[in-house]
Amino acid sequence: MRHVVGVLVGLFAAAVLLFGAGWAVQEAGASLVPLPAESGSRTWIALGVMAGIGLLIGLVVAGRVSPLAAFVPSMVLLAWTVVYALDVRRAMGLVPDDPAFHEVLLQAGRGMGLLLTTGVYALLGVLLFLPVLMPSRWAPRFRDDEEEYEESDAQGYR
Repeated sequence: MRHVVGVLVGLFAAAVLLFGAGWAVQEAGASLVPLPAESGSRTWIALGVMAGIGLLIGLVVAGRVSPLAAFVPSMVLLAWTVVYALDVRRAMGLVPDDPAFHEVLLQAGRGMGLLLTTGVYALLGVLLFLPVLMPSRWAPRFRDDEEEYEESDAQGYR
């Protein structure tokens, strides 16, 4: 059951990394001017989204969730990076750019392209893959049957 929850968390983390980070990067970069007198509310919202995404990724990497929660988004990011390295046109064809899409999705697509071409998705993919290599992450925290066995022995000797 723990691994099923891990896959669901991983799918959510992948979607947040792709669309949320893409939107936030594009929004923060689009609202910057050369010498801003004051930052607008859209910049603060974008920075807050980035901080939230960082918190989510930190919890997935360091938390006691199933390693599949980190494996799913790492494979998405690394696979897209490999496709980009092999065929740029095909990789950029996966970015949503149809004018029929909502403007927010188009903006997220432009940010996804930026994060892909600069290698940020490759770095995040490797970061998310590291917890998968640790054997302690695959073992359950404790076993129910061993704990019950110890309790029954203690009660029998009293």
